[in-house]
Amino acid sequence: MRRIFSLILMILLFFCIFQVNANASSIPLGSVTVDVTKQKILPGENVTVNINFGTELGAYTFDIAYDNKIFEYVSCEGGTENDNGTRVRVTYYDSSGGSNPRSNMSVTFKAKENITSTNPTDFSVTAEGLANSDASQDYDDITSPIKKSVTVEPNYVDYTIKFNYSGKIIFGEEKNMELITKSSMGKNYEHVKMQVEVTKKPSDSATVQLLAIEKIRNQVDLVQDGWGEPDGYKLGGKDVEQVLEIQALFSEAGEYGIKISLLDKDSLNAVIATKNFTFNVEENVTNNEENGNNVTNNEIVAGENEIIGEIENNNQSESNKVENTTNVEEMPDNLPKTGMTKYVYIITAIAILGAGYLTIKNEKVKKQE
Repeated sequence: MRRIFSLILMILLFFCIFQVNANASSIPLGSVTVDVTKQKILPGENVTVNINFGTELGAYTFDIAYDNKIFEYVSCEGGTENDNGTRVRVTYYDSSGGSNPRSNMSVTFKAKENITSTNPTDFSVTAEGLANSDASQDYDDITSPIKKSVTVEPNYVDYTIKFNYSGKIIFGEEKNMELITKSSMGKNYEHVKMQVEVTKKPSDSATVQLLAIEKIRNQVDLVQDGWGEPDGYKLGGKDVEQVLEIQALFSEAGEYGIKISLLDKDSLNAVIATKNFTFNVEENVTNNEENGNNVTNNEIVAGENEIIGEIENNNQSESNKVENTTNVEEMPDNLPKTGMTKYVYIITAIAILGAGYLTIKNEKVKKQE
């Protein structure tokens, strides 16, 4: 009987010991959740990672891993933090013995200012040293990271496309232009192709050439080949600006329509930006003006010759009149009174006086004889 009683007692004791050990072992804490205050963050903005335990804990150590190329640590709430540049460790222990447990904690990060492209990333959370409020129950470590995805990207500004040139466009003459693509904050694309399409021209036979020079100094007609290597070119970033030096050549005068499009080859040639342009091509008026000036000058010269001829003819007529007047000698009815008449009187008087003197002198000579 004693043996049976002893055996039963030993079984009960073993069961109690096993139960105590079972209660003392850790159990999974499957109620932990991770949230963020925003999933799209602008450069320079803060984002807070909130960790909810789902129960009250008197002790814990949480690690929050982050990409230090995108974020920098700011602060935490709910424990003592240590930031090593890629991971923030937050440790908490309720030294009151269970009167001050916590059910959550948080860590705040700031997106770096110099980000100019889209950056998807994760906050990765693990934990250890988890215990309930009075430390009577331990919980399993969280070794499989709880991840929360976020994206840091700037507010992108649409790309603009424009032609820059001065003066008139004359058909048959090359026109220097700039084809400019720009954005103050352009979304990044790895493989872009520029497509050029002539949408309008004055006649079916009219042609357009937009000639640009590649890096290897080859000349490319954008109308025929577009711009960019077969796999495209990179485009994007802060204050991005692409300037193509263009020589435009239009074969006829009239109105032309040209459509420029930027295509994303990685997205089945999705349109990034597009713009329609109208060009009014004129005739070469310079030659016409020169011809007109020549005609006008000829008319002026001819007119001057006519006037000169008339003047010469008039002068010739006047000369003939003068000559005819000189050849016809007509005695006037009354002699004109001029200064010469006085001299005639004086000479006549002198002559008379001289003759009288000579007569008197001769008479005196005769008397003496």
